[in-house]
Amino acid sequence: MHDLLPILVFLGAFALAFGIRYLSNREKMAMIERGIDPGIAKSRPSAPMPFLSLKFGLLLVGLGIGLLLALFISMQARMEDEQATAVYFGCLAIFGGIGLIISYMIERKWLDNHPEK
Repeated sequence: MHDLLPILVFLGAFALAFGIRYLSNREKMAMIERGIDPGIAKSRPSAPMPFLSLKFGLLLVGLGIGLLLALFISMQARMEDEQATAVYFGCLAIFGGIGLIISYMIERKWLDNHPEK
């Protein structure tokens, strides 16, 4: 059974790539049949590039705050290694997520105030 695993992984990856390409092609053909240009973006314009920097900046700030808070918690509670690891990962996930949510709210507010861009 273990000998078949690499073969099955390769076949699965090939089937996934083929399926994605096939469905993408069918979607574009359906758009052409309806008279829609498949090269045009779907609905809302994409966010400008400064928002990408904002997103990564807020994510990194959130991760840094999470690491700092986890360090203080593990030092104050004098935790064992396994417990401290859980606190570190939990704080990273929570504060990284908060940073991304704040980025989303800022982007959404800007896009609502500037619908033409």
